[in-house]
Amino acid sequence: MSQTVTPPPSNLDNAPLKPAGGAAAIAPQQSGFSEFVQETSALTKRLFIQLQRRPSTLIAGLIQPIMWLILFGALFQNVPPGLFGDSQNYGQFLGAGIMVFTAFGGALNAGLPVMFDREFGFLNRLLVAPLASRFSIVLASAIFIATLSMLQTAAIIIMCGVLGAGIPGIPGLLLVTGIVLTLVLGVTALSLALAFALPGHIELIAVIFVTNLPLLFASTALAPLSFMPKWLQVVASLNPLSYAIEPIRHVYLHSDWALSNIVMQTPFADVSMGAALLVLVAFDAIALLGVRSLLGRNFA
Repeated sequence: MSQTVTPPPSNLDNAPLKPAGGAAAIAPQQSGFSEFVQETSALTKRLFIQLQRRPSTLIAGLIQPIMWLILFGALFQNVPPGLFGDSQNYGQFLGAGIMVFTAFGGALNAGLPVMFDREFGFLNRLLVAPLASRFSIVLASAIFIATLSMLQTAAIIIMCGVLGAGIPGIPGLLLVTGIVLTLVLGVTALSLALAFALPGHIELIAVIFVTNLPLLFASTALAPLSFMPKWLQVVASLNPLSYAIEPIRHVYLHSDWALSNIVMQTPFADVSMGAALLVLVAFDAIALLGVRSLLGRNFA
C-alpha cells in the first residue's frame, strides 16, 4: 500500500503574500500644488477642445478686429496729418485702440462658458468633485481667454505693419503683451463674477451688450481727448481702457519711449506711462479683491 509523501515546507510557503503587480508599494501622494496644476491643465484643455470643435469662434475673433482696422482706417484715411497727434495716419492711431478693445471684448465674454456650464449642470459636478482648489476653474478660464487675446493681438500687430503703422521693437512688444494681459486679467475676473451673480446667460449677454460699445466710445480708442467735449474727457479719463490704449499708442510712435514719458493729458493731470501702468495694476487689484468674496461664497 503506497503512502503519500508530503514534501517538506519551503521558505516560499512561509513568505508573506504580496499583491500582484507590486501593488503593495504605496505611491507617494501628490502635493496640493501639483494637483492644482493638473486640475487647471485639464480644465484649460477642455476649453480648447470646445474651441477646436467650434473653430468659427476663433476665426471670427481674428477677422473682426482686422475688419475694424481696415474699414475705420479707410474711412479716415484723408484726415490731415497731425490731426491725431504724432500719428502719420489714422490707421497708426487706431491700431492701439482696436488691440485693447478686442482684448477687452474677449475678456468680457469669459463668463459665458462658465454660465453655460452652470445652466447645464456641469459646474455643479465640478463643485462637488474632490478638487484641490476650485479656483482652478477661474484660472483655467483666464488662461484660455489670455491665449485667445494674444492670438488676436498678434494678428492686429501684423496687420498694422502691413498697413504701414510699423511694428515696435522687442521691448515695445513685451510692453504691449504685458498691458494686454493685465487688462484681460482684470476684466476676466469681473466677467466670471457676473457669471455667478446673474441668474442666466440672457442677463449676462445683456450686460455685455450694454457695456461694450459705450466703453469703446468713452475711451481714446477712436479719437484723442482733445476731440471730446469736457464731460466726455472726464469720463474717458476714468475709463481703464484709455490707460491701456495710450501707452501702446506711445510705443508705436516713439521708439525711444520711457516710463517717465507723458502719454495722456487728462483734465486732472498729465499721466506718464508708468502712472498709466500703475492704474491698470490698481484696476486688476480692485477687480480681483472685489470678486474674491463672491467667488468664495459660490465655491464654498
